[in-house]
Order: sequence, then structure tokens, then C-alpha cells
Amino acid sequence: MHETFADVAALDEHLARPTAAAVEALARLDGDVVVLGAGGKMGPALARMVRRGLDAAGLTARRVTAVSGFSDRAKAAALERDRVATVACDLMDRDAVARLPDAGLVLHLTGQKFGTGSDPARTWAVNTLAPAAALDRYAGARIVLFSTGCVYPLVPADGPGADEATRLEPAGEYANAAVARERVAGFLAARSATPLLLFRLCYAVEPRYGVIHDVARRVAAGEPVDVRMGWVNLIWQRDAAALAIRCLEAAAVPPAALNVTGLERLSVRALAERCGALLGRRPVFAGAEAPQAWLWDARACHARFGPPETTADEAVRMVCAWVARGGESFGKPTKFEVLDGRF
Repeated sequence: MHETFADVAALDEHLARPTAAAVEALARLDGDVVVLGAGGKMGPALARMVRRGLDAAGLTARRVTAVSGFSDRAKAAALERDRVATVACDLMDRDAVARLPDAGLVLHLTGQKFGTGSDPARTWAVNTLAPAAALDRYAGARIVLFSTGCVYPLVPADGPGADEATRLEPAGEYANAAVARERVAGFLAARSATPLLLFRLCYAVEPRYGVIHDVARRVAAGEPVDVRMGWVNLIWQRDAAALAIRCLEAAAVPPAALNVTGLERLSVRALAERCGALLGRRPVFAGAEAPQAWLWDARACHARFGPPETTADEAVRMVCAWVARGGESFGKPTKFEVLDGRF
């Protein structure tokens, strides 16, 4: 699926457009939906996709609530206009979380990665206290808890990547805090027999953010592309959001884990060269490919749900078209090239 986006509104419409499979999953599931941590990069589109999916299934009476700190009230107002209810809440405040609306289906996106180096204590707090409060509040609901492929160790760059059975031996404060998030949530879910899916999302991308965006902007600006992390896996954000919805059906007792990314192992050097061809710029490189990388084996996900609708090449073309026309950026580099886990 290769589209050209005239503006932010067109891009946002695309990212919130539910797949047929997501609509079918919502029709099979029961209950209202709460999206926790809905104010971040992916949350608004995911909340809108749930709303549109329920409407497409004829389930217009079921409620979708987006919960976040919502320091940007305009973001909350925009969601309200799209018939997504909003609640401003500190998700580490147990009393506040206890007052959130009832829901049978919960998508939990809250987490902190960037800023870990300067404030590791907050990273650990956000990644453990918020899930703990949510698991207590929504005990018995079906919960998809967003996690990361960084819970795994670096693996040989020429291998298949870490699969769900790989021992969790992460590098750096953020990755260790992500493991703590999973362990705390898993413990509480098992204690209350709450169906839980650990959604190990590995490099979601869209035109304003992600590995392709970072590489394309560096190529366009004539800046060096660091290739020390020489290989990556990617998934288009719309596909990742649709899979999160479908994974509500995969939530299990005891908790299950799933790597969510594309099957293709992409060379960062080749990605920069492809961006250069599309942008009319010769890429400049820094460093040399390390023998290890963060790579993930997503065959279990693909076996259950099928391949993403958007191919890696389609994603590259959409991002490069956006960068070429000067489209906006979230201004949040992924730091995908980091090898020591220090974010």
C-alpha cells in the first residue's frame, strides 16, 4: 500500500484507517476499550482506529476512551471530535487510575525510553508503576501491554534474530526497565488470571518518526548515516496498530509474548542508498557494521496474523516522499544506532 499524503490530516487519516482484519477482531470481542498512554506518537491514531473499527462493525454504542496526561489539550479535543472520549490522568497515580472508566479491552502504551540516561529513576518508575496500576484496575480485562524488542540481547547480525524463547538479557537501563515492566505486569496478570499479551513492538515507522525517517532526513541534509547498528527490522505504524487490536484476542493466561515487526532483515547501508536514490542525494556513511544487532524473529506473529499490508519498500517510498516535500517531523530521533542501550 503506497500512498502520498498531501498534509498531516491525510497522513493521520491513513494511520487511523482500520484494516479489515482489525474490524473483524473487534466484532468478535466484547466490551468497551480503553487506550492508556494515548497522548504519544502512536496513541491518537490507535484510539481513532479502534473507534473507526467499531463503527465499521456496526458497534457504534461501544465506548472508546483515550487516557493520557494530555498536557496538549488540543490533542484531546481532536480525539473528542472523532468520538473518542478522553480522560486526563497521571497513570502512575493508583487512586486516579482506579477512577478510570470500566473496560473489557485495554491497550497499554505507556512507557519511557528517551531521557533514560539523564533520569533513569523516572524511566524505571514509568515502566513499572504505570503497568502495575493498570493491571490492578483492569484485572480480568483483556490487555495488550506494549513492550519492545530491546528486552532481548543483541544477536548475531547474520542470524534469524531473537525469538520469543530467547532469554531476556537486555543492555542498558531502558531495556532492563522494559523487562521489569513485563515481569511486574506478568506477575499481576497471573495472580488475577488476567489475559495479557506482551506486545514486543520492534521499530514502528511513519513519515514523521522512525528509523526510515531518521535515515532519510540525514541523507537529505547531507549528514552521515551511522551504520554501526547495521541491520534493522521495521513495521509500518498502521500495520502495528492494527496488530495491537488483533492481539487483544491473543491475550492469554498465563501471559503470552509476541514479536511484532517485519520479517525482512534490512541493511541500514542499503536503506540509506535507497533513500538517496529517491531523494537525489548521495548518502554519506559513518562507522562500520558491528557483528551484532538488535534483530527480531517475528515468524510467530506472521504465522498467526499474516504479513503486514505495507512492505518495507512501500514504507521507504512514503517516508521519502514526505521528507522530500518538507513534511513535519516529531523531532525525536530513534537513536537506533545505539549499541550499548544508553538512551
